[in-house]
Amino acid sequence: MKDLLIADRLHDDIDGLRQSFLFNEPFNHVCIDNFFQPAIAQALAAEIEAAAPNWHRYQNAIEIKQTCNLWNEFPSLTYKAFSYLTSDEFVCYLREMTGYKDLVADVGLHGGGLHRHGRGGKLNTHLDYSIHPKTGMQRKLNLIVYLSQDWDPSWGGGLGLWSHDAQNNKPAKVEKVIDCLFNRGVLFDTTQNSWHGLPDPIECAENRFRSSIAVYYMVPPAKDASAHDRALFAPHNEQAMDPAVMELIKMRSASATAAGVYRTK
Repeated sequence: MKDLLIADRLHDDIDGLRQSFLFNEPFNHVCIDNFFQPAIAQALAAEIEAAAPNWHRYQNAIEIKQTCNLWNEFPSLTYKAFSYLTSDEFVCYLREMTGYKDLVADVGLHGGGLHRHGRGGKLNTHLDYSIHPKTGMQRKLNLIVYLSQDWDPSWGGGLGLWSHDAQNNKPAKVEKVIDCLFNRGVLFDTTQNSWHGLPDPIECAENRFRSSIAVYYMVPPAKDASAHDRALFAPHNEQAMDPAVMELIKMRSASATAAGVYRTK
């Protein structure tokens, strides 16, 4: 399945990608344009657009999106892409590229899989869960590949990366916005107070979607790893003055209450 990837970018420039990943700010990350071979990317985009999987729908004040992580719902090529991105071959590549020697893929795609945001879609700035609720491993890397052809950045949907306000344990300011351009991969470390999101509603046409695939990679927990097993969200703008939103954020971050407040299907 190696032919799914762009060899001259991912394999021939591994040292350059490693340097970008290790020294980019506000936390370790790297963008990899032309992630899939062009024909593969186009076929994946068409397959995902035509698919009608059993979407989980999130419709609330802090996240409006659709997701599917059920392998048996994936179309054929999509299934093969996820199979490769969770394979020993690709994980070994990530270990070499990042220097994170103990990486393993989350083959269960907990929180990963297919994602899409339509008009009005958003995802408040947040920290991802730290400890996987089933494996006990620590989430270390996110890989996201955008698969919306002809996406106009003026519609929004760019991935914002925020610096960390250590005194108040919240995002400080957005340091970078990565446009969700077609066939762009983004790899980033989730353990460095890695606040990220797209909190402003997307303004695309009704029949367009910001589509992506996401795979996460884990390591044995560090001694100082946070114990939270749910995402920790931050309010956006005036939401900090809304008691209902603040209560939603509180419930969303707790294992006992999260499932009851954020999914509609």
